[in-house]
Amino acid sequence: MYDFVVVGAGPAGSRFARRAADAGRDVLVLERGEVGTPLACSGHVSTDIWEFIPDGARDHLLQNEIYGARFHVGGPRSSEHPFYKDEVISNVIDRVGLDRVLARAARDAGADVREEHSVTDVAEHGNFVDVTANTPDGTETFRGKMVVGCDGPVSRVRRELGLPEPAEKLQGVLGFAPKAHGGNFVDVHLTAPKFFAWRIPRGDAGVEYGLAAPPGRSARALFDEFTADYDVETNEFCAGMIPIGPPASVTAHRGFLIGDAAAQTKPFTGGGILYGMTSADHAVRTIDPDDPGTLADYERAWRKELKNEIRLGHWVRRAYSLPKPIQTVGLRTMSGEIGVHMDRPTSLFSTEHLRTLLRRT
Repeated sequence: MYDFVVVGAGPAGSRFARRAADAGRDVLVLERGEVGTPLACSGHVSTDIWEFIPDGARDHLLQNEIYGARFHVGGPRSSEHPFYKDEVISNVIDRVGLDRVLARAARDAGADVREEHSVTDVAEHGNFVDVTANTPDGTETFRGKMVVGCDGPVSRVRRELGLPEPAEKLQGVLGFAPKAHGGNFVDVHLTAPKFFAWRIPRGDAGVEYGLAAPPGRSARALFDEFTADYDVETNEFCAGMIPIGPPASVTAHRGFLIGDAAAQTKPFTGGGILYGMTSADHAVRTIDPDDPGTLADYERAWRKELKNEIRLGHWVRRAYSLPKPIQTVGLRTMSGEIGVHMDRPTSLFSTEHLRTLLRRT
């Protein structure tokens, strides 16, 4: 019997598996396909990412360094409102490579990582859980003391455990233009309903174009309009759901959720890599697979760290739906040098940001 059966080898699942294996736990990871595919997430991350990555991986994962963002109320030819620092704010990385590096680190720590294992059933019992999967060798059932759902926004584990859904799911789409782009500013367009579209320079890897929209609107049609405005054709098109708003509970009797499955994401960008890996670390520190009572400790720990960031992130997102004249005035007034951290909206009230604003006056 494994201590933990982890479903999903994305950043949250592999981070948990690595840290749990380092702590002496017996860990099995089941990934439904090949690690890193299909791609359904942007590679734009804060510089904090390197705290979670094995030494030496930065050299081949890093694609570009970003110093700021240009906000637009309209399309590519509309006025731009820059927000920036005089140092690197964020990085663009090889997103597929990230998943593979993290999964390799989990294996190196002793976790049993298996690809092409698609989970079909999860059954909780008094002292264990059975996880059934379709594998290259047929249907197999694996037994663990606990199951860990790290299987994304449309989580099979969440459904099998009867846990509540995220408050909202957006449709996200991505495409890539292969021509190299050496710029170091992201473009953000407040043109998608209730969210935004983006353009991210990836250095020699080209340019990423993306967009997210609520259900009921064709995200693909909006994306096609967006890229047509830029007069570009994209390849490697991919799509996925973006969960917004964690449910009231992400724990069951012998199972729990981490990452996108738990909607541990930023409401104002949809990004969840750092929030998911941070929550994975909390899970390793707080959960004893022999004691289901410790699942409550995990709930308290991750919510304590991320609650205010997620709550303020919802308020930031509301600005995306303000009338365009108000958006324009607000962006024009606030644009310039900032002292804000892209993963922490609470940094809007930080000493660093206040000092930066005072220097601008």
